[in-house]
Amino acid sequence: MDNLPKLKNLSPLIPAGKDVETAIEFYEKLGFTTTHTEGKPLKMAIVERDEIQILLVQNDYKHLAEGTSFRIRVEGIEQLYEEFLAKGDDIIHPNGKLEAKPWGCKEFVVLDRAGVCITFYDFVQ
Repeated sequence: MDNLPKLKNLSPLIPAGKDVETAIEFYEKLGFTTTHTEGKPLKMAIVERDEIQILLVQNDYKHLAEGTSFRIRVEGIEQLYEEFLAKGDDIIHPNGKLEAKPWGCKEFVVLDRAGVCITFYDFVQ
């Protein structure tokens, strides 16, 4: 019987900038669904897509957002890249186009409206 603990998911709490509603709009453009909001005006929201849950928290300290980054592993990285490209030029970072990296991943980069860096990746097969 396997009783060892197993980590299952990561739900980052990230700075959303001054306007959580603007952050929600951006994440919904990425295909996330808003599953919870708090405050009037909004102070926090939870957005989800597939197994990923992100907690967006109102925070107008720009340097915190710009210093925050995380990675999301994706099955079907090429299809996701094409999905985002089809939604407009403002999603994929100009220096973060889809490419294979020397460390064995294929990845691309998105900056959200607050400046948080999100890398979508999969392992090169």
